[in-house]
Amino acid sequence: MRWLMLDKFNREINYLRISVTDRCNLRCTYCMPPEGILKKKHMDIISYEDIIKVVRSAVEIGINKIRITGGEPLVRKDIISLIKGIKSVPGVEELVMTTNGVLLEQMAGELRKAGIDRINISLDTLDPEKYKGLVKTGEISRVLNGIEKVIETGFTDTKINMVLIPGFNDDEIEDMKKFCKSKGLSLQRINHYSLHDINSINRKYKAERPLKCSVCNRIRLTSEGKLKPCLFSDLEIPLDKDDPEKSLRQAVLSKPRQGSMNNTSGNWEIGG
Repeated sequence: MRWLMLDKFNREINYLRISVTDRCNLRCTYCMPPEGILKKKHMDIISYEDIIKVVRSAVEIGINKIRITGGEPLVRKDIISLIKGIKSVPGVEELVMTTNGVLLEQMAGELRKAGIDRINISLDTLDPEKYKGLVKTGEISRVLNGIEKVIETGFTDTKINMVLIPGFNDDEIEDMKKFCKSKGLSLQRINHYSLHDINSINRKYKAERPLKCSVCNRIRLTSEGKLKPCLFSDLEIPLDKDDPEKSLRQAVLSKPRQGSMNNTSGNWEIGG
């Protein structure tokens, strides 16, 4: 019988998102600031050993779904060893990853063998020129090849994450639906927002994300080793590496009823 961890508002928290790096091989305009970012030193990034310790403790309090995010998780060295380590933890029922897809053509097979159950791939447009303008440093052909490799490798329930940006790609929603249907993929629409204000979420379009606060079931571990109870909050719980369960419980019980604003971190640091 699985342990249930409830927050103060009776929401079951069973989902931990882990950002393994703040680095990314793209520079998406809605994620990265135009002036660039100051990259963290390797010594400041949480180790794989400590991530595994957190996962073991998370399972003990009732978390059974783990998502690996970034930045771009596939740019972190030896990510396959981390995946194998997480997958070996008893009680992890679902291990998923969100990626921009650039490296999937080379790595999809390894990810499946290592234990990734599902993959979400970020793709906001099917137009090569618009894609190039949005991400600055990538080619859409690499993502499309990666999607084909994911299908060929045998992954199922793959999702395409499409951030809906008014005036940029909102005219492509139907085309993206058709593309996903033709490939056996699911489209997950994400309303554009700023972390600085929860009221900035554009509600113009029907979308699956962000979740409403009333049904939020997750906490986040940043690449620096801090626990964030809420995406739209400045609150961060430093990880006690000697007692990660204590930190996790504190994070769950610190979740606010409703988010407001986050001025302490960017999307690239916490994986959205």
